[in-house]
Amino acid sequence: MMEAFTMLEGLVVPLDRANVDTDAIIPKQFLKSIQRAGFGPNLFDEWRYLDHGEPGMDPATRVVNPDFVLNQPRYQGARILLARENFGCGSSREHAPWALADYGFRAIIAPSFADIFYNNCLKNGLLPIVLEASQVDDLFKAAGGEPGYRLAVDLAQQVVRTPEGRCLGFAIDAFRKYCLLNGYDDIGLTLRHVADIKVFEERRREAMPWLF
Repeated sequence: MMEAFTMLEGLVVPLDRANVDTDAIIPKQFLKSIQRAGFGPNLFDEWRYLDHGEPGMDPATRVVNPDFVLNQPRYQGARILLARENFGCGSSREHAPWALADYGFRAIIAPSFADIFYNNCLKNGLLPIVLEASQVDDLFKAAGGEPGYRLAVDLAQQVVRTPEGRCLGFAIDAFRKYCLLNGYDDIGLTLRHVADIKVFEERRREAMPWLF
């Protein structure tokens, strides 16, 4: 099971870069682990730090890049990432949404996403929201100009609400929306039928005992 996504109200951090690939999101040297947790400190590693990162390094001892947006005090604790077009391009590594979620993000807003990354986000409780480029431009101006800029995301209504009262609608596949609202990952979807699975296994054991 994954954490259900219903409503999110959170601070926005603007990452004003297009074509951000998955190697930038989580560099290849950190892909040795298949645990979903622990990748947050190395999110955007080559941009967040001025030294080269390797697994096992203590983030507190590393040289931080003060110019990178995630390191600026005004954006600490952000839950919503604002990005440009084609976010998540490159390799299909599922570690990318793991790192974003482990850092604390629950939603990403951009004009477009790479297809595999988009689907990997939905399977891991992270909501990728596609808005018109002009709408994203407006959000970048607001988030960059006003400290503490926050947005509210209502998945049930499929809208992003701004502090000014604008409602920006977005599309999402109905099945993926259902999974997010209920906190179902692929394993959780299967476990809904655990009683039927047990009945099937018992019948199979009786019919084919030599397999057991």
